[in-house]
Amino acid sequence: MSSVDTVSLQDMWDRVVGTQPDPPSWLALVTGAVAVAVVLYRPTWRPLRTVVTIAHEGGHAMVALLMGRRLSGIRLHSDTSGVTVSVGKPTGLGMVFTAMAGYITPSLLGAGGAALLAGAHITMVLWVALVLLALMFVAIRNWFGALVLLVTAGVIFAISWLASARIQAAFAYLLVWFLLVSGVRPVLELQQMRSRGRAPWSDADQLADLTRIPGAFWVGFFGLVSAAALGIGAGSLLT
Repeated sequence: MSSVDTVSLQDMWDRVVGTQPDPPSWLALVTGAVAVAVVLYRPTWRPLRTVVTIAHEGGHAMVALLMGRRLSGIRLHSDTSGVTVSVGKPTGLGMVFTAMAGYITPSLLGAGGAALLAGAHITMVLWVALVLLALMFVAIRNWFGALVLLVTAGVIFAISWLASARIQAAFAYLLVWFLLVSGVRPVLELQQMRSRGRAPWSDADQLADLTRIPGAFWVGFFGLVSAAALGIGAGSLLT
């Protein structure tokens, strides 16, 4: 390996694990307001909901592996839905935790990202996202899903490697705020669909079958975790 390559790798590592200067105090407020706006505004929420689906299905996949299940694959669809298939015992704690993970993962990722930003690890937020996307890419089983992951990873990599420190900070804060805020809306949408009988195979209803605890309880659980993560994450970003 040449000295140039060594220096480049060392520079990359230092940038990822190191800290960056704190952005202006107004940045957290502005990016938070933008995140709320794009989540509430239907024309922007519709395409960006795919980002939430990536986190949702990634959560199912990660917990399935942690529970000792075998991951068969992940599919992301153009209607912003997705499916994660794992093989293992159809009942028990492993299946319960796997089904539980999807709706709370975006919010928990957002809270984790907020903690990193509070510690001035701006570049690390972006590269953790890249690592998670790369791991998920291995399990993708359809072309649309692969394309979505490649485009998302490409945008994050370009910003983390080519953009100025101010742009990196703005994007990292916006990404984290988006995960925190967008974690709440799918839970509300889930309850609306369930009330109309349009989500008979939702995660909440699967959990109801697995645990004999009503699906409404699980929707409330998803909402409580998402709201708590939003509150904790917001506190970290704004202090």
